[in-house]
Amino acid sequence: MTAPLHEKSAGEATATVDGAPDAPGTPGAGASGKAIEGRSPWQIAWTRLKRDKLALAGAFVVVFLVLVAIFAPVIVGLLGHPPDEFHEDQIDPLFGTPIGSWGGVSSDFLFGVEPVNGRDVFSRIVYGARISLLVAFLAAVFAVVLGTILGIVAGYFGGWIDAALSRVMDVMLAFPQLLFTIALVSVLPNELLGLDGSGVRIAALVVVIGFFGWPYVGRIVRGQTLSLRNREYVEAAQSLGAGRLYILRRELLPNLIAPITVYATLMIPTNILTEAALSFLGAGVKPPTASWGQMLSTAITTYEADPLFMVIPGLAIFITVLAFNLFGDGVRDALDPKGSR
Repeated sequence: MTAPLHEKSAGEATATVDGAPDAPGTPGAGASGKAIEGRSPWQIAWTRLKRDKLALAGAFVVVFLVLVAIFAPVIVGLLGHPPDEFHEDQIDPLFGTPIGSWGGVSSDFLFGVEPVNGRDVFSRIVYGARISLLVAFLAAVFAVVLGTILGIVAGYFGGWIDAALSRVMDVMLAFPQLLFTIALVSVLPNELLGLDGSGVRIAALVVVIGFFGWPYVGRIVRGQTLSLRNREYVEAAQSLGAGRLYILRRELLPNLIAPITVYATLMIPTNILTEAALSFLGAGVKPPTASWGQMLSTAITTYEADPLFMVIPGLAIFITVLAFNLFGDGVRDALDPKGSR
């Protein structure tokens, strides 16, 4: 009996198995007969990010700065001097300026010395990275966690909860952060909750900067939640009897990771600038703890005689903020499916 027209003969089946190309339009197979593997959104984002050379350069600088902050004692032990150690022999006793040109730059003092007291500028820049990055990272984590929780609650539940939280966000965004921080730091005790000295100031900066930063995250998360809560998969979970906490944690939160990640990377450089500004105004860490903003504040009185002492901490802030911004822009473009790169 003749084989049915819709069935393949044994020879045809063998040819297909042996690697002959499938018929046009056959799903899941390419020219080589191999199945086409799908890629997750994160794999696609990583592929897009690798094409952005500026973002990769920014990421390299960010990783370098983090390593410098972590291994600051080792780096200073090899290339510098203790950050609080005075070197009066490097200072002109008549004018109080560093001996030699370029602020006393030499093989022993790579970035020169501070006027008047002769502290090693290189060591203080390295240790200052610890303060700036620590405050910026912890404040960003604090703001992201608080903003995500309140934003997703406001967007999902709506009603009076959304209205109340939205008004709180409006008030927080209109509040004068710098003035409040300066007033708060001025009345802080020297010891608080087991912390003392600069530890109290660092904790206060983290809490204040993070507390005033969460409304920005909250608004973004709220807006995204409003657009996601009526999607089919959320309604399907509700129809199957899923509780609200389950929907928030398993259905909505995973789809909010991308915008939260983007905003967190862009928030860190803003926090670095805020910490530097507060230290410049005297509301940051207490001396003699090294801080880039504090070094800029000290350099105001000596910049005419030793301009390099102002340039170096200024460049440190500029390079750090630029690197984070480049990396943050690259992450945003990589996670944006409508991006051009």
